[in-house]
Amino acid sequence: MNRRNFINTAITTAGVVAGLDAAASSAEAPFQFENKLSLKVLGTNWGFPGTTDVFCAAIKKEGYDGTEMWWPGSKEKQKELFDALKKYDLQVGILCGSGERDYKTHLEAFKKQINAATTEFVQKPLYINCHSGKDFFTYEQNKAFIDHTTEASVKTGIPIYHETHRGRMLFAAHIARNFIERNPELRLTLDISHWCNVHESLLQDQEETVKLALSRVGHIHSRIGHEEGPQVNDPRAPEWEAAVKAHLAWWDVVVEQKVKSGETLTVLTEFGPPNYLPTVPFTHQPLADQWAINVHMMQLLRKRYLK
Repeated sequence: MNRRNFINTAITTAGVVAGLDAAASSAEAPFQFENKLSLKVLGTNWGFPGTTDVFCAAIKKEGYDGTEMWWPGSKEKQKELFDALKKYDLQVGILCGSGERDYKTHLEAFKKQINAATTEFVQKPLYINCHSGKDFFTYEQNKAFIDHTTEASVKTGIPIYHETHRGRMLFAAHIARNFIERNPELRLTLDISHWCNVHESLLQDQEETVKLALSRVGHIHSRIGHEEGPQVNDPRAPEWEAAVKAHLAWWDVVVEQKVKSGETLTVLTEFGPPNYLPTVPFTHQPLADQWAINVHMMQLLRKRYLK
């Protein structure tokens, strides 16, 4: 391809992306929030190279309402987080979980994080999101995570959600359905991109299970997955239109529920860095701009779901 053709192709592609961006952003959802405070869009520090203070300054400048972060493991890091939140007037959701292979060690580490995050905060979190258990733990073993968080949530009044995440107890739709049906108190963080990857589909053959899961959602991770991966390279690209529309349709259902119930919905824009973000072979250069994609998602969500 010569220089002229390359430039023409780039201009055409940019126009297509801009057109899709405008169409998706301007399309109204069937239900929208009357009150702008009913939708809180949070930014992720996943892949951000700077300090907590620099990160919080950056998301404040972009217009996010707050952030979701792992519970800091030391008093020093906790102070750093809560000082930055206060300085930039940001809200926070806390992420808790454990990576231990041994069940007993894993559960104890998880409980310790939950107990700390629900009692030792300086600023009360909007919610706690859990990377709960392991996909190879038994049902009864994983149920212990639900039981503990249910008790902690009742005691503190902080909503606690369990994420639909690969490698965790809710890693697949049919597995999650069993937990949902047997645990009426279970509430979910919906990151349905994982299920698209696990089931190698946009879940067309599991509509009833997805519908049941959507009825339990309290929080959303707004990453777009596809049949072969948990993250498209850039949701603005025209080749991902079907995947984007599928995710918007799922989120629309959650918004409808929240509008009707009068509840606030929290959403984290969670497109990740490499290797979630595909890269060029050998150079490891990302194919898209992670920060720009997440800002795009924030803007899309507000345009779509706020009146």
